[in-house]
Amino acid sequence: MPKLPFDPEQLPIDSIAGEDPVDPARLTADWLRSHFAAPPEWEPEALDESVGRRPVMIPAAVLIPLVARPEGLTMLLTQRTAHLSNHAGQISFPGGRAEDSDASPLETALREAQEEIGLDPRHVEIIGTLPDYLTGTGYHVVPVVGLLTPPFELAADHNEVAEIFEVPLAHLMNGAHHQRLSIDLPAGGRRSFYAMPYERYFIWGATAGMLRNLFHFLRA
Repeated sequence: MPKLPFDPEQLPIDSIAGEDPVDPARLTADWLRSHFAAPPEWEPEALDESVGRRPVMIPAAVLIPLVARPEGLTMLLTQRTAHLSNHAGQISFPGGRAEDSDASPLETALREAQEEIGLDPRHVEIIGTLPDYLTGTGYHVVPVVGLLTPPFELAADHNEVAEIFEVPLAHLMNGAHHQRLSIDLPAGGRRSFYAMPYERYFIWGATAGMLRNLFHFLRA
């Protein structure tokens, strides 16, 4: 199994992004619906992984699932199992590579979420997408944003998902919680990325990069 040549949790913090948190009034289902329906002008962050575009990128999609809890919106995330060939043990959104039978990235995201965490598509209200994200592992990812209203049942595919958990959206949408890390790799030069630790979970890499773009979008 390919392993990372470094442990991101052991890297020193280069800096903290430090922007003010998103206004709590914007962290509601109704506000998000209206913002995605009429998006403002905004610029995605130039993320270093995108520099490593490969000649052939693998099309993929993830579901960015926002759960409408009484105490506020949460972000549903998964921890991948340790034996996977790609991104083993990492915190991820439900999702994966597109199949020929998928008519769109939306279908890919919903299918993968159903396969990985048992989420029935009828519980997902799609409200929009974020800018495509290119990973250093060769995936061209479309992030599909969906609202989930409880109650709903989840069941992890234990071949792929070790754990399903939720993080308050307000925690993730606060620049004070966005760490910038970097490492010099023997074959790939210097790589920089974000990390957003929460309790015992270390959210970093592509997942944190897509969350940074959600953060910029909601602040716009």
